Amino acid sequence: MQTKINWQKVDNLLPVIVQNIHTAEVLMLGYMNQDALAKTLEERRVTFFSRTKNRLWTKGETSGHFLNVVDMSLDCDNDTLLIFADPIGETCHTGAESCFHQFEQQAVQNGIFFAKLERMLAERKKADPESSYTAKLYAKGTKKIAQKVGEEAVETVIAAISKDKEELVSETADLLYHLTVLLHDSNLEWADVMAKLQERHQGIGLHPEGSNK
Repeated sequence: MQTKINWQKVDNLLPVIVQNIHTAEVLMLGYMNQDALAKTLEERRVTFFSRTKNRLWTKGETSGHFLNVVDMSLDCDNDTLLIFADPIGETCHTGAESCFHQFEQQAVQNGIFFAKLERMLAERKKADPESSYTAKLYAKGTKKIAQKVGEEAVETVIAAISKDKEELVSETADLLYHLTVLLHDSNLEWADVMAKLQERHQGIGLHPEGSNK
């Protein structure tokens, strides 16, 4: 990777964008010189060159909120690096998960929120059933969770037929929640569903159920 970078073009400071591998949320922007990149590649923790401290700076070296490297890629001009990281704790010094937490573009925020919600629900599998409704659902097993999905699906259909938009939104939210729990109970994620949809829709006019009907 280092041999592909035109260090002279970037004045020996490579712009680096760090993105959350789980939610796709942009966490921060920093800069690396060749030593910082080498340290990052060796330790698999994001290390920048701090322009204010004038030294190498490993993110989290004082707070413990490291950015563990999962994958990385240069852009098409080989002058900007994108790192997918598994963050330990909050990234921003303000205590926010991202240094761009004030960004309010709704479509992006919705996607990030859903990804965070999915992770939270998955974590509830290990929780005390008395501590939350989600943990209690997991404890009751697949049959009970599937039953709840069926109930919410029926209620969603009824709301749609009755033309009650507010109720339809509410019931759809309940349905998605219970579907997410059902997927996690089966050791699956929405990423598996998205992959299947992409596979089915590679052709033009492909029917959602997987054949050209």
